[in-house]
Amino acid sequence: MTLQQALLQGTSLLEDAGIAAPRLTAEVLLGHALGQERAFLYAHPERELREVEWIHYGRYLHERLNGKPTQYITGRQEFFGREFRVTPDVLIPRPETELVVETALNVGRVARRIVDVGSGSGAIAVTLQLETGALVLGIDISVAALAVAADNGRRLGARVEWAQCDLLSAIAAASVDMIVSNPPYVPLGDREGLQREVRDYEPEVALFAGPTGFEIYERLVMDAVRVLRPGGWLLLELGYTSQDRVTAMLGAGWYDIRVVPDLAGIPRVLAGRMLRE
Repeated sequence: MTLQQALLQGTSLLEDAGIAAPRLTAEVLLGHALGQERAFLYAHPERELREVEWIHYGRYLHERLNGKPTQYITGRQEFFGREFRVTPDVLIPRPETELVVETALNVGRVARRIVDVGSGSGAIAVTLQLETGALVLGIDISVAALAVAADNGRRLGARVEWAQCDLLSAIAAASVDMIVSNPPYVPLGDREGLQREVRDYEPEVALFAGPTGFEIYERLVMDAVRVLRPGGWLLLELGYTSQDRVTAMLGAGWYDIRVVPDLAGIPRVLAGRMLRE
């Protein structure tokens, strides 16, 4: 079977199963089976697949048809122009989370000590360290996630420190210039309504906050008051429809509060500063 024929067959299987972007997915999976970039498929459409390549491609298609996200099959995801390794131990970095980084670069260029809470793959922490040169600490409650994050940091040359703890519990008072976080914010009752790729494959600890979905936000805002230096920034990625309630958590001790929408106009990032002494 040629690469062109394999692409057509894979695309047809994925399309019939209702998989999003079937052609692109087939290209990515076939390229992964070959150990080549997608451009190779179009430069060599008549090349015959070797048996081992066909076996790998068939397995990848089967996994995707069963709901496994493409990123967990290939083990990689691009974020802010860099390639990150991902495993089922970490949430897959989303393009909209890049807005957290963009907002941090916009409001906090002078921040010298940054903490990323719930680092997962390390996408935010690594990116901010490379873009700013600041001292960045990445925190996660999952040791397995921290192993993935640390590997990404080493591979991309980021000088990030990593620590296992529950949110900000191990951080000293008044020691941080900026806190950034894409926290869990899905209510437990919404589990069955999630896409199967998310519900069945991504780590629950990175998805679910509790019965209301606001439990982690509440704890982060409360402890940020202790950890931030006066004038320090708190940046939170917002869940859908969570803007009003999370913004209300920033009371009289905060100023310069702003909400940044994504390209679809959905409120995506909440930023606020601690009042100066």
